[in-house]
Amino acid sequence: MQNAIVFGATSGIGKQLAKFLVQDGYTVVITGRRQELLEDIKKTNPKAYVVKPFDVQNIEKCEQAFQDIVSELKEIHLIVHASGIGYENPELDWVKEEDTITTNVVGATRIYDLAFNLFKVQGFGHLVAISSIASLRGNRFSPSYFASKAYQVNYLESLYFKSKEIKGGKMYVTDIRPGFVDTRMALGEGIFWMASLDKASKQIYTAIKRKKRRVYISKRWQLIAWVLKIVPSWLMKKVM
Repeated sequence: MQNAIVFGATSGIGKQLAKFLVQDGYTVVITGRRQELLEDIKKTNPKAYVVKPFDVQNIEKCEQAFQDIVSELKEIHLIVHASGIGYENPELDWVKEEDTITTNVVGATRIYDLAFNLFKVQGFGHLVAISSIASLRGNRFSPSYFASKAYQVNYLESLYFKSKEIKGGKMYVTDIRPGFVDTRMALGEGIFWMASLDKASKQIYTAIKRKKRRVYISKRWQLIAWVLKIVPSWLMKKVM
């Protein structure tokens, strides 16, 4: 029996991935702020799900909950970080900027670190994080969101390099970079190339099982990523 933790499992991609893991025989710890939604998920398979409600912005509680999970399950094979928040915020309202940074940077970093240090002790483990294609460039409408995703991508790459400290080559880091997926995280109107939650989640889960280093979801966003990397800033300024 393998054990997994899904941070941000109350809805969207996190919820779908937790479902797929249970179908594959995992015991899955599901976390999130809304306990009632976690309990609803657990009712679908009470023996497979373990509910641990908490907010990733509460760093101390996050750490304590993580240690409690490890004490309870002994070994963790897979950790999925799907918690995230973002706003369209062209006015640079500080409340929204701070909320985004606290969740996507501070909270994410704490979870990444807890996962890495656990896997180092265990000698194995797989960290999966949902970043975004937004990590590749800036954006005038959602500055903190795009910047926070760039931070996540670079931190994950750093952990990938750092994983050589774990002997045996059994520690994996997977960076999932979705384009637009039909969830509450899809910012803006008139969004093109919107992938359904079902399609995106299935592609993500396939990448997890294959232990991919990084993957764009859906696959056609690989082309957009290539274009974004080479377009000069003066041209991006006109369109972003």
